Amino acid sequence: MSLPNGYSINSPPSESGEDEEPLIKNNPGKFAIFLFIYHVISDNNYQRRRSPLLLDFNEAPICCSARLNLAILMFLGFSVVYGLRVNLSVAMVAMVNTTDPDATKNSSVIHACPLPSGAENGSQTFQQPYPWDSETQGWLLGAFFFGYLCTQIPGGYLAGHYGGSIFLGLGVLGTAVLTLFTPLAAKWGSYWLFALRALEGFGEGVTFPAMMAMWARWAPPLERSRLTTLSGSGSSFGAFLALPLTGYICEQLGWPAVFYICGGAGCFWAVLWFAFVSDDPRTHRRISDEERDYIINSIGPQVKHLFSGTGHGWTLPLLSMMLSVPLWAIILTQMSANWAFYTLLTSLPTYMSDILHFDLQSNGFLSALPYLGSLVVSLLSAVAADILIERKVFSLVLPAVFLVAVNYAGCDHILTVTFFTLSSSLGGTSAPGVYINQIDIAPRYAGFLLGITNTFGTIPGVLAPITKISVFWVAAGINLGGAIIYLLLGTADIQPWANPDEEGVRQQKRRGESIS
Repeated sequence: MSLPNGYSINSPPSESGEDEEPLIKNNPGKFAIFLFIYHVISDNNYQRRRSPLLLDFNEAPICCSARLNLAILMFLGFSVVYGLRVNLSVAMVAMVNTTDPDATKNSSVIHACPLPSGAENGSQTFQQPYPWDSETQGWLLGAFFFGYLCTQIPGGYLAGHYGGSIFLGLGVLGTAVLTLFTPLAAKWGSYWLFALRALEGFGEGVTFPAMMAMWARWAPPLERSRLTTLSGSGSSFGAFLALPLTGYICEQLGWPAVFYICGGAGCFWAVLWFAFVSDDPRTHRRISDEERDYIINSIGPQVKHLFSGTGHGWTLPLLSMMLSVPLWAIILTQMSANWAFYTLLTSLPTYMSDILHFDLQSNGFLSALPYLGSLVVSLLSAVAADILIERKVFSLVLPAVFLVAVNYAGCDHILTVTFFTLSSSLGGTSAPGVYINQIDIAPRYAGFLLGITNTFGTIPGVLAPITKISVFWVAAGINLGGAIIYLLLGTADIQPWANPDEEGVRQQKRRGESIS
């Protein structure tokens, strides 16, 4: 395959007899850029999106609207949420004494890259009081997700019935308060810290299902991707902001200050949330009549139960959900995408320190670059996703390609960071697909479905930090499998078990059978 400027991808010699330069072999950086451009170009050749809810309602401008204010406040909230989640990944470098024999006895890390001449490993320049070995560190980094698993489904169920604002607010507030006790728990021992991190995950597990339950009431169909992705992309922004700040705070104020600052930020956000947010447009104190009518009317009769004050009710079509192929496509795809995401989230700072030997501030900054790319790409993708029907299978394929490429980058710092950034950035295009797909197939159960899919999607958060073999190869293979599953089984059509009209017919049939 010939490319501009005389390059080729493993092509045979040209007709002129002059060998073209193989781009993969001699210029992996340019090859990475080519794949990125190809992804962007090919990702825009899609059909116009068809929606049964495109009705002629008078659209209320989104600028300065209550729904945009809600999205911005959610964005800030999920920035705090991910700051609370990832701060330990970098702080661990400053907490663990890597020169202690106990800290390396179970280590499977090989220092593949030599230290720069006259330099010391950046992770060994602080007072590091804890001799935790690599296995203990892996369990501590994964502890959060043990608790996170437990409250996804209950949180989605309760948020769908009662409304999501109280659960989102209390989830962030509870996690923030617990974070303040992290230095004390670490002082008491690794078991106490494990338990505390698991409790933090328990509190934070309700946040994403609560967000989805709220957007089922607040987001007009043509704005779903933009509003939901804007709010959810706070997670990437939070990781991007927290990772370098954690390194800086550790150097300037000591690692305990990281947890005090993050916990305080979460408490402050919770005050703003409870002061300004309502569960649905009908009860919002500062929304205009025009915007309220637009939201309620444009969402349509399929989700009219959301404004009846009863949510989705106490009964759920659980058997139909369990047998739903489109739902399982979302579950498996989210698991595969999250495996790569959590691998980078928990392992990248340690990789930067132990393999590439970056100092703590550089470690935090460079570990944050993939999340900046993911933030930018996810926001750009959200704009297109409200217009286009295609759900971007390449957003799972190409991240896998670049994770594999990391294994061949060797000790080239620039190339390694570039591949990590491209992998995470291209993975950001999946947000307007997989997450919004849950509202597409079952808007009335959106919060509960996100609880289900996020429960399965959290399993990689438990397993990825304790994986011992070829973590980037494993993540790439799982990502590729998810792309194939989503291509074959994914759909955006509302499912029969989520249609209230069909549900009413089924209930009438059951009542008739019981009478006869």
